[in-house]
Amino acid sequence: QVQLAESGGGLVQAGGSLRLSCAASTEILENREMGWYRQAPGTQRELIATIPTRGHINYAESVKGRFTISKEINTGMLYPQMNSLKPEDTAVYYCNTRYYPYYKWGQGTQVTVSS
Repeated sequence: QVQLAESGGGLVQAGGSLRLSCAASTEILENREMGWYRQAPGTQRELIATIPTRGHINYAESVKGRFTISKEINTGMLYPQMNSLKPEDTAVYYCNTRYYPYYKWGQGTQVTVSS
């Protein structure tokens, strides 16, 4: 069973940066459109970026201009670079496919931004 794995989260001050990682696989990145998600306490999981197999990555307005995702097909990795972090970015961050069927959700990686 495919297991995605997120890492790189932590505690950072507002205005700071973090680089997260999502371990998928070459096969997944070549064949499935991926999504980058986050879930803040008490809220539903939010889609913040879509990563197509080809073409441009699209970002939600809430992170556009601050977050950039790079994709390394050879290693099967996604690297979200998050800059100018705000307290409202505090959440658990996940990667998964953009559309159903989803893979089993990983544990995510916690990002906490202090004011």
